[in-house]
Formats: sequence, C-alpha cells, structure tokens
Amino acid sequence: ALLVARFGAGEQALVLVAMATGARAAPGAHRAAAEACRWIGQAVGRSHERLVEDLRADRRGDLKSGLNRLTDRTLGKLRAASGEPTASLRCLLLPADPDCRTRVFFGAGEGGLFRLRDGEWRSIEPAVPGEGPPDGDRLTTDLGIPVPPSPYEAAEPPQTPFRFRAALARPGDVLMMCTSGLADPLRGEASLRAFLGRRWSRAAAPGLAGFLADVQTRVKGYADDRTAAAAWEA
Repeated sequence: ALLVARFGAGEQALVLVAMATGARAAPGAHRAAAEACRWIGQAVGRSHERLVEDLRADRRGDLKSGLNRLTDRTLGKLRAASGEPTASLRCLLLPADPDCRTRVFFGAGEGGLFRLRDGEWRSIEPAVPGEGPPDGDRLTTDLGIPVPPSPYEAAEPPQTPFRFRAALARPGDVLMMCTSGLADPLRGEASLRAFLGRRWSRAAAPGLAGFLADVQTRVKGYADDRTAAAAWEA
C-alpha cells in the first residue's frame, strides 16, 4: 500500500509519503497494509503543524519521540486486531518550505532508504539498536538476575524496532524509500545501482512512466513486488 498526502498550504505544508507491506503469511495482509497507511496519515495530519515547526527548528529529539508514538499507536491497532504484527510501515516527511532542508524518515519493518549524491548510491537506512541480552532473558534492575516471565501474565507480542533518520538534503540529491523488493537488489547488484545512478543523475527527473519502468528493472534472482518513492532535490 502507498499513500501520498499533503497537509497545510504554501510554505507551511507538509508532504507525507507512507508505504506499508503486509506479512506474507498473515490473513488480510493487504487490508492491514492499507489500514496502516490510512491510520498514520490521519495521525500525521492531526499533528502536521507541530511537525512543521519541529522540522524548521531541526528539533530531532522531539521529532523522534513524537513519531515513535505515532508509529507505535498505528501498529498497535494492527496488533490488537490480529494478535501479531501484520505490516511493516515506512514513511517520509518532506516540508514544502524551500529554506527547510531537513528530510525525515521513520517507521518500523524491513525495506530500504537510499540517497543518490554525485552519481553514487548510499544506503542511509537507520541502524536498529540492540533489544536486550542475546538470550532474551529479562534482568532485574538491581542485581542482573534473570527473571522468568510470570505464568499468570500474557507474554507481550514481539515489537518491531522503530527506525528514525533525519538528514539534510543538498541540491541535486535523490532520496528514495522503498520496500525490500527493490532494496535487496539495489544493495546486492552493482549493475542495478549503476543503471539507476546514470538514469537518475540527469538534470531533469524522469516522468512517471520512466520512473515506474526504472523501478521495475529486472534483476535475476529477485522477484518480489516493489514499491518505491523518490524525491529529487531542486
């Protein structure tokens, strides 16, 4: 599922690009992906004025904590309905103010975030911090003694780590967010990176038909569905 929405007007506007992919084995995966995009769109729409202020002031800590809450609430609704995570969610925030060069990515789940600069691709996917001890034991605060979960309490469903990245854009940059169907071959195949690098380093951005054809360029060994959105910086 893919959502592109604009909130506000003029230089106060904020563009949201959201994409979600349902879990393959989960029933109703396509519906879950569409709902994730719709819910995060509603949440960002309600908060867009504050988000624009934070973007202009480059308040990255406030942005990260606020967007983390919005993402948790959105995916929490899906978990409540199904009992387990049913979609990955990846979003870009692009302010309309030409003097604000901050671009923000946030979400949870697999995929890719890439930047094309001076003809070279770079993955700028944010690293996910460790989620505790390797064996998964819970530790007491004071003594570090493993504590088994209570048999009387329902176990928490596994949480997908939140991802956040704020970056400054330069004129000529291309910022692309995509699902794993494109991220995997772009990471793994130098020929695809070179091809898209040449195509997208031209003075003018491709038209819609050209962009879709480029994104669907076949690579042997990779056949998953691809969803991608890219922003060309003026």
